[in-house]
Amino acid sequence: MTENGALVTVTDDNFATEIEGSDGLAMVDFWAAWCGPCRMVAPIVEQLAGQYSGQVRVGKLDVDSNQQTTTRFNVRSIPSILFFKDGKLVDTVIGAVPKPALERKIQEHL
Repeated sequence: MTENGALVTVTDDNFATEIEGSDGLAMVDFWAAWCGPCRMVAPIVEQLAGQYSGQVRVGKLDVDSNQQTTTRFNVRSIPSILFFKDGKLVDTVIGAVPKPALERKIQEHL
């Protein structure tokens, strides 16, 4: 696990521990370095990680390096942001969306 402030780097190896093993709400950004819309969403995800620090576990998963988890959750379009509550998938947002849309999703599940 690598943490940058409140942002966690999630991988195939640590997904079970970091996301499925965590209590409360977790948000995981499935992204790739070559994806333009992913680069647009990245600063929003980082802002939300700081804004909801202590309330929401926020992670980023590189789909190119972590295909096992990407396939397991049937992520076919990126960016995809998956929301987990107490380790269970509860919601998905596909595509580059504005910060208020992600904030609404977080508030729905807190």
